[in-house]
Amino acid sequence: MERLNDYIIPAARQGNTAVISELVKQGADVNTSNEQGHTPLIIACYHGHYDAAKLLLEAGADVNARDNGGNTALMGVSFKGYTDLAGLLIKHHADLDVQHGNGGTALMFAVMFGRTPIAKLLLEHGADHSARDIRGFSAADHAAQQGNLEAQQLIESFQNRHEREIKTNAQ
Repeated sequence: MERLNDYIIPAARQGNTAVISELVKQGADVNTSNEQGHTPLIIACYHGHYDAAKLLLEAGADVNARDNGGNTALMGVSFKGYTDLAGLLIKHHADLDVQHGNGGTALMFAVMFGRTPIAKLLLEHGADHSARDIRGFSAADHAAQQGNLEAQQLIESFQNRHEREIKTNAQ
């Protein structure tokens, strides 16, 4: 079993679904991790391998597994800009608001790196736009710091929508 686990992360890095599938059939642990805490799912997602990620999720990979820095697969795809993978992870109930070691969230990564379609997807699925990192910065603050006006406007529209919903529910 231990030997099988040695091969699943390299297969995930390459997006090799045939090898992943065979390793899973042989009993490899889809939630094994390397010395950095990266799981096969985190690796597959970071490298943009949709089919490999889907296969791993269907085989029981933990969608919310964290590496040693507290990063999740959703954070990785938000940083890299893989909207299709973000959608897949959300469909499999990824925690939208988990914070890594410095308090950053997937939404913060998306706005910092200009991944506005992912930011929109996260917000549409209920990501907390008011979360703050260890420096006290919100996603809107990070968007402003990066000069990402589109993301600032997007977050503002969700803030306004949220405030209207609160007023409506209070009446």
